[in-house]
Amino acid sequence: MIVKLIVDGGDMKAGPAVAQQLGPMGINLGKVTADVNKETAGFKGIKVPVELDVDPKTKAYKIKVLSPPTSELIKKELGLEKGSGDAGAVKAGNIAFEKIVSIAKTKMPGLLARDLRSAVKLVVGTCVSLGILIDNKLAKDIEKDIDAGVYDNEIKNEITEATAEKEKKLKEYYEDLKSVQDKKQKAIAEAKAAEEAAKAAAATAAPAAAAATAAPAAAAKKEEAKPAVKKK
Repeated sequence: MIVKLIVDGGDMKAGPAVAQQLGPMGINLGKVTADVNKETAGFKGIKVPVELDVDPKTKAYKIKVLSPPTSELIKKELGLEKGSGDAGAVKAGNIAFEKIVSIAKTKMPGLLARDLRSAVKLVVGTCVSLGILIDNKLAKDIEKDIDAGVYDNEIKNEITEATAEKEKKLKEYYEDLKSVQDKKQKAIAEAKAAEEAAKAAAATAAPAAAAATAAPAAAAKKEEAKPAVKKK
């Protein structure tokens, strides 16, 4: 019997979902958890797909650790918990192209890619959706550069490590960009808050204004409704 799980690398918890699948078979959850954590220790900090091939009769099991999703590998490389919530306007990180090659090599066996170049382009595509820059450029522009042969050397020679100097410059570039992004997002948030406050104030003021206008009119109407007093 194959049991499929998604666990935190090196930190699986024997929660209800796991207990529900393995408990009825009499599997020792504590041992399974320890064994899975040992097998996934190299993926600490990211979600990892795991398959347990369990024999219900003997209660023996085999652990198969699958490659984490491409997005998880990219986020791990950059130390991110999540990608951009607005990939078109806000960038979440800046990664070296060499790291893209490394991730592509890791994922290639499970990707529908005929060669490393195709695998690299699939990883770059994930960067587009996550809002990740590559070599200070938009990921969609990197796709064009790959087609134009700009990165032929890195792909052909499977270069997976950027120089320390390059990594430093990429980090500095992104820190400057993030500062600008944060100021812009703050300004947008403040403008939105001011707009909401103005709407709320207008909504509160409208009934009061209407009441103030209606009062004199009602008084005048009441006065008109009084019967005329005949003079003697």
